[in-house]
Amino acid sequence: MAARPSPEGSEGGGVPGPRIRIYNTLTRSKEPFTPLAGDTVRMYVCGVTVYDRAHVGHARSAVVFDVIRRHLAFRGYQVRFVKNFTDVDDKIIRRANDEGVPASAISARYIEEYRKDMATLGVRPADEEPKATDHVPRMIGLIQRLLTAGMAYEAGGDVFFEVRKFPRYGTLSGKRLPELLAGVRVEVDERKHDPLDFVLWKASKPGEPSWPSPWGPGRPGWHIECSAMAMHYLGESFDIHGGGEDLIFPHHENEIAQSEGATGRPFARFWVHNGLANLGSQKMSKSLGNTLTIHDLAQRHAPDALRLYLLGTHYRHPLDFAEGRIEDAERALERFAVLFETADRLAARGAPAPGADGGLLAALAELRARVETALDDDFNTPRALAALFEMASTLHTHRESVDRGERPAGPFLIGVSELLALGGVLGLFEKPRDAAPPPEVLARIEALVRARDQARAGRDFAAADRLRAELEALGATTEDTPQGTRWKWAPR
Repeated sequence: MAARPSPEGSEGGGVPGPRIRIYNTLTRSKEPFTPLAGDTVRMYVCGVTVYDRAHVGHARSAVVFDVIRRHLAFRGYQVRFVKNFTDVDDKIIRRANDEGVPASAISARYIEEYRKDMATLGVRPADEEPKATDHVPRMIGLIQRLLTAGMAYEAGGDVFFEVRKFPRYGTLSGKRLPELLAGVRVEVDERKHDPLDFVLWKASKPGEPSWPSPWGPGRPGWHIECSAMAMHYLGESFDIHGGGEDLIFPHHENEIAQSEGATGRPFARFWVHNGLANLGSQKMSKSLGNTLTIHDLAQRHAPDALRLYLLGTHYRHPLDFAEGRIEDAERALERFAVLFETADRLAARGAPAPGADGGLLAALAELRARVETALDDDFNTPRALAALFEMASTLHTHRESVDRGERPAGPFLIGVSELLALGGVLGLFEKPRDAAPPPEVLARIEALVRARDQARAGRDFAAADRLRAELEALGATTEDTPQGTRWKWAPR
């Protein structure tokens, strides 16, 4: 079968244009998307804090932004994608102390595990995956800019951002300062000018990693890390900043305040947030101890099924986790597998004979347009998947006509290639499949399948069983269906 098109670059999308609309948390509305600089999209997504294995909530966010990146590339944009690792944090330090190892050993271990999990899910690595500890000097430089601008103050080796010096604070979360103060627990610290002021630099404590700074040894606060890394790799203003909706306040609110307080320029134009994964009535989180790890789920289910399940809910909606629905997704993927196996076998026979497509290609073009329109509309993966499943049904009908010799194979092969390309925008169908058998073995298998179908039609079940054994000896497993024998090439 011909090599499948890749969603990277412009194969599917043509000239970039303002057709894509994205829901912007900052304005609470869908807006037409146009990059700040030509056809280049600069996107930053907050990554994980690496002190344990990644769970379903992390998988959801990673898959969401992987699809956003893929679709932007499919539509012809050049995407520069940055996703960080927070590798210095209280939780990392606590685990390191419990295990008696350096904090860097904990973070290195779980960065490696995270990357393995992402590869399992088909999530492509970001163009840059910076670690916070590699960028501390840049964080110190940004804090110094804030001090010079009068937006921050030093107190006993700590440095705090002065929230009331930034009048737009609360715009992203849609809350005024009194609401924020009433709705969030803030540790009492008499050194702060205001309880909402947040830390930019923490003075060192015994047993913690530290770096030298103008205010004494210490380490950066969480919020300043992302601002410094995003601006280093993408500039002081960029197109899209993403993350889970639990990051809206305080993390992203604080990022905006400190970044724009230092530069005087808008930080990110679009703020995109995915809904959280819930188990029962609770958010799935390590701190609550109710997580399901990607590693464990991938032992029980096909990774494509987990990905399909995650994409079945719009990214902005909460995901109520139910493992049974992953099993449903596995069964649904079988319909696609039949098409791909059939196409591989047909392609192995050589160039198909020409002939009328019976309207197949026109129907598929309409369905392709529906996939594209759905993803253009704030990356609506449930609607895109509905069109993909309808495309599969259309191809199944044509496949049966091909099997009966009523239609040529060529349009079917073109249609399956289209299905693969569109699935690739969603990160589906990319796992390598078994190769088709050699031509001489393929011809023998198909002759035996036809003979077996005739034996079953004549109720000669003993002959059908003997033919099944011959097929298995050739490396073909069989399944009886109402349409006849279905076989799969699975040589031992």
